[in-house]
Amino acid sequence: MGAATEADEGRTGWRDLLAGGRLPLFALICLGVWLNAADSLVTATIMPSVGADLGGYAYFSWATAGFLVGAILAGASAGRLSELFGLRSATALAGLVMVGGCVMSALAPDVSVFLTGRLIQGLGSGWISGFAMVAIALLFPERHLARVFAAVTFIWGIATVLGPLFGGIVVEHGDWRDVFWLFALQSAVFSIAALFLLDRAGRAGGGPGVPWTQLGVLGLGVSAIALADVLHAPAFSIGLVLAGLGILALVVRIDHRARVRLLPHRAGDLTTVCGAGYFAMFSLTAASMGFAIYGPPILQQLRGYSPLWAGYVIGAESLAWTIAAIAVAGASGLWDARWIRVGSVLLVASLVVLPLVMADGHIAFVLAGGALMGAAFGFSWAFMSRRVLAALSDEDKAIGSSAITAVRQAGAAVGAAISGVAANLAGFSEGLTHASARAASVWVFVAVIPLALAGTWAAFRLTGGAEKA
Repeated sequence: MGAATEADEGRTGWRDLLAGGRLPLFALICLGVWLNAADSLVTATIMPSVGADLGGYAYFSWATAGFLVGAILAGASAGRLSELFGLRSATALAGLVMVGGCVMSALAPDVSVFLTGRLIQGLGSGWISGFAMVAIALLFPERHLARVFAAVTFIWGIATVLGPLFGGIVVEHGDWRDVFWLFALQSAVFSIAALFLLDRAGRAGGGPGVPWTQLGVLGLGVSAIALADVLHAPAFSIGLVLAGLGILALVVRIDHRARVRLLPHRAGDLTTVCGAGYFAMFSLTAASMGFAIYGPPILQQLRGYSPLWAGYVIGAESLAWTIAAIAVAGASGLWDARWIRVGSVLLVASLVVLPLVMADGHIAFVLAGGALMGAAFGFSWAFMSRRVLAALSDEDKAIGSSAITAVRQAGAAVGAAISGVAANLAGFSEGLTHASARAASVWVFVAVIPLALAGTWAAFRLTGGAEKA
């Protein structure tokens, strides 16, 4: 029995994962995930320099919001485009789109061109990430999926820390435009490598077309949510969030009846693995956004931390996420379901702890709350993704795998908007003061607890009685 166990571990271990010519593909996927994650975060430290050079301080938040809109639309369409043009050609083209967006931002003479470049970067990086998910689903055996997704999680965790740091270092020793030149270079390398490494997946799949109607409605919904995130009028923000959520629900309804689908069959049915899995990913991601967005200014205002030290405290989430993901990467059988449930419960626990300690608790408890949030995703994310992929039919493999990225980013947009509304209702829209920071330290977490509970219910559904299709 011991020998059999060792043999099983060998077939699912890191050595076997990287054997059989999979190492270069694995490296390509990691580079694609890095480009998507790091470029989405890099503006946190360079925007003051961009504003001093180009003006347009009032539009700062659109550097992130515009990127996110592009990324969600691209991620949602990646599956169909990979079928239509072939994974190899589509992935190489995505790299070139990102190169174009980076060059546009690097050469921008004014803020409008800069923001257009950010939107194009979002499209390019969203396609890159979506095609990476398709490549995982099509080119890696199911026995390796948990470890591949653990590696993806690790890259995201590293990017959370290194993305803003990368931007800060470049600005400190050079020019903010150099950040985008460096990303353009990395994207070009990715595009060229895709042409060689994805040759086995290079033939077009003859997909049925692009679901333009669903993408148009999705774009409208995401734009409404993104606009809510940048408005400072709480009443309008609340209305736009609700409208955006309603439009996203409409996308699922339209897609169910469409000839050319954007999502897998019964993706909106919470009694299925796909439906429960996507809903859990969406809700849990949305519930986690307040800590990363509002944690740093709250810590700086209430505790007098420097931006660097506040960033290190928030980095506890990424560190715990990475450690947890690597620790459980080899779990299988009953344990993958258990880790999904443990992760969802830990997220709820973090949202109970953080509002109690953020303002007055010992910093160790703040670190513990952030670590609970990070560990929640580290323990559960890879196994949720693997369950969804395993439930997909061959027909839905491409669109279902790329939808994981789009669902996660849509959840991030919704969570950022809801946290923003809560913060503005707490007084953030009037300026960062001791009183507004103290109120926000409670409400940005309490406001999303219902989302976390809904996501936990879906996670238990995913690991319990959900149907495969």
